[in-house]
Amino acid sequence: MVSALEFVVIVVTVFAIVDPIGTLPFFVGLTQGFDPVDRQIILHRSVLTLGVVLTIFALVGRFLFQAFGFSLAAFEVAGGILLFVVAYEMIFGELGRAKLAPKDREEAIAQRDEIAIVPLGVPLLAGPGAISTVMIYEANAGNDPGVILATFVAIAVTTAIAYATFAYGQGLMRRLGRVGVMAMTRVLGLLLAAVGVQFVATGLLGLFPHL
Repeated sequence: MVSALEFVVIVVTVFAIVDPIGTLPFFVGLTQGFDPVDRQIILHRSVLTLGVVLTIFALVGRFLFQAFGFSLAAFEVAGGILLFVVAYEMIFGELGRAKLAPKDREEAIAQRDEIAIVPLGVPLLAGPGAISTVMIYEANAGNDPGVILATFVAIAVTTAIAYATFAYGQGLMRRLGRVGVMAMTRVLGLLLAAVGVQFVATGLLGLFPHL
């Protein structure tokens, strides 16, 4: 039976790997130019994606990888490429638009929905590290209900804190102003590109360990 300390360690580990506080600047940058209603929708859907993805992989992740015949390393490479594409748009373009014309609204809504799922939901929040962590805990749980419970409590706690972090973090946009957020977006785009490259490098080493 899992001890109270081990229970806390599992919760803290999952929270630390997801790192919603560290993802907050990317949320602010990626939602720059969207109106408050759209930002709220992005917030809800990105956090919901986090909770759903981690729950699914905790339950059946091992079987999904086996069924489709790909590894966690391949997932890391794919996630890294997606991050790099988004980073390019952050550096050289704008993901959001203020004062949209009616004809542009449909495109903005589609873009809003995409941002909420990729890259915010996956892989910035529910990244390869978080997915592999919950999978490993569940795989090693055996018949210990304490570990299983701790894993799902960790997912729930992390999801709730991510929601609160993003909700209150939106005030940062008002304090920085549009120019400040645009400048931060460019810098974060460069950092996000580096994260994407690291994901790809880690995945390639997993796929080709003799590199």
